[in-house]
Amino acid sequence: MKKIKIGLLGCGTVGQGVYKLINLNKTKYVSLLEGTELEIIKILVNDIKKERKDIPLSLLTLDPYEIINNKEIDVVIEVIGGTTNAEKYITEAIKNGKHIITANKDLMATKGQNILELGNKYAKLVKYEASVAGAIPIISTIKENLVSNQITKVMGIINGTTNFILTKMFTEGKSLENVLKEAQDLGYAESDPTSDVEGLDAARKIAILASIAFNRRVTLSDVYVEGITKISVDDINYAKQFKSTIKLLGIAILKDNAIEVRVYPTLLPLSHPLAKVDNEYNAVYLEGNAFGDLTLIGKGAGGLPTASAVVADLLNIAEKINKGIIEVNNCSCYLDLEIKKIEDTCSHFYFRMVVVDKTRVLSRIADIFADNDVSIDSVIQKKLPDGKAELVILTDRVLNKDMRCARKQIENLDVVLEIKSVLNSEKEY
Repeated sequence: MKKIKIGLLGCGTVGQGVYKLINLNKTKYVSLLEGTELEIIKILVNDIKKERKDIPLSLLTLDPYEIINNKEIDVVIEVIGGTTNAEKYITEAIKNGKHIITANKDLMATKGQNILELGNKYAKLVKYEASVAGAIPIISTIKENLVSNQITKVMGIINGTTNFILTKMFTEGKSLENVLKEAQDLGYAESDPTSDVEGLDAARKIAILASIAFNRRVTLSDVYVEGITKISVDDINYAKQFKSTIKLLGIAILKDNAIEVRVYPTLLPLSHPLAKVDNEYNAVYLEGNAFGDLTLIGKGAGGLPTASAVVADLLNIAEKINKGIIEVNNCSCYLDLEIKKIEDTCSHFYFRMVVVDKTRVLSRIADIFADNDVSIDSVIQKKLPDGKAELVILTDRVLNKDMRCARKQIENLDVVLEIKSVLNSEKEY
């Protein structure tokens, strides 16, 4: 039987999932590949003595070059994470004639262009479906199935940890600190959750999706990022009054030959397709000039869901190897579009503040908004003890720089005691 031989860099949750899935569906894959078998012949690990169920000890190695320099290996799968070693191993593997599959969002969001172009140079395929949204086939959907469209908007819940936290806050009224502890106990959040709760994980993923959707290289440094650490139960409760929820969204927009890319917690109407995507699930909402709108929902992390995306890429490469037709065009970022700074973008805003409870306070704030071309959509006022009141304002769509000017002036008012929260809102979609 003809075999396509694979080297696996990494044997954590995802690596073990890849090994398991290839063996679980072996018969199906042989049929799909017309008699060709997929075989993992070497796996890079950090500790050979660690118990790994059903994986023979003979497959394991501590030496990455047993994979990188192995002339038998056709495809190298990288699931070790990080950037330094991963970039080095992938680069050398490509130069040694290996096709590449990676689940490494950090690497693809920062060094993706170099790796894709190197693959082009050496006529080797580089696939990275698993780097965004786990089992959801979002990259192949955009690059292949929707290629006839001009996509104008990508909006996603692309971090399961923060979605779990915000869901629990919405449904159970728990504080962020309590839900974060619960997420860590359940294994949904790392012991150091910074990358998740500060929005960096989602920023890497939206950079990758924006690059693919708009054919313009977008890197992590191009993405404006805010996390969820300042979201309180009060914000969640006010969102409910506005018939909305709060989600951490990655948003990329193409408009007037310019791109906007950002990640931040957002008030989202309950009528939006993403509003009911809860717990650890991921979802990506797309708008295009032919299909209208489309939403894909699924598990965004975990061993087998992520392995599903890795092995789908593997089957795609294996089919091309079988047919002897390797047409390489890894990098499709051929446009040079402007990437807007956040202050030059527009949004609706949610504005919560504590003020002195007396007459003309709202009118003074409204005057400042008006002076900065900020139009008020809705207002909620709630009395607090000790002569204070809480004021919550939703604005119409406004230029970000105008809102920042208004906020600074409002902060300096003697009747404004504290600005508690300023969030973006996706009122229109």
